[in-house]
Amino acid sequence: MAVKKLKDMAVGESGTIVTLHGSGNVKHRLIDMGLVQGTKIQVVKFAPLGDPVEIKVKNFALALRVSEAGMIDVDVE
Repeated sequence: MAVKKLKDMAVGESGTIVTLHGSGNVKHRLIDMGLVQGTKIQVVKFAPLGDPVEIKVKNFALALRVSEAGMIDVDVE
């Protein structure tokens, strides 16, 4: 298994969150949305221009900016 940034994953790839980088309000907002270490996620799609990225986490869809997705390290399955 390899560790990738969420923004570098391909559509259909899934994995487990390893690390959440960053600080301040953005990091707290991501944690509040359930993006914590050990959470399984799957990349559903990217918007036509590449931003945002839609992921599936805990049976719900979540859209993140690519800048936010770059803060999340995922152990890809």
